[in-house]
Amino acid sequence: MDISRQIAALKAQPGFTEKVGMVLVHNGVVRATSRASGARVAGIEARVDQSKIQAICEEYTAKPGIFKVLAKAESGSYRPGDDLLFIVVAGDFRENVLAVMSQMLDKIKKDAIVKKEIREEGEGGVAG
Repeated sequence: MDISRQIAALKAQPGFTEKVGMVLVHNGVVRATSRASGARVAGIEARVDQSKIQAICEEYTAKPGIFKVLAKAESGSYRPGDDLLFIVVAGDFRENVLAVMSQMLDKIKKDAIVKKEIREEGEGGVAG
């Protein structure tokens, strides 16, 4: 996802200037260490349920004060430093935007993405 391009497209939508006071971006990146154990990670395998991500976007776009939400993640193999998940939330006030970003991020990670760590020593595990 090209964040600059997505934000420019949002700004071009009718009603943006009247309804949006904040655009918040999340760029989830693969870490080189396991969240659970601190072990070195060579990469991850991610499985993404696109229909769930779409449903979550629709659910959170309907929240009070929210103009639009976007999310992008792809199934595949990723190495440390690779972008894994992008979320953009545009809305009226920071209280609404911050709450939706936090809730949406948790829901996507819980319900729409499954990650398996590939450890440097060749062991795999489910990532958090």
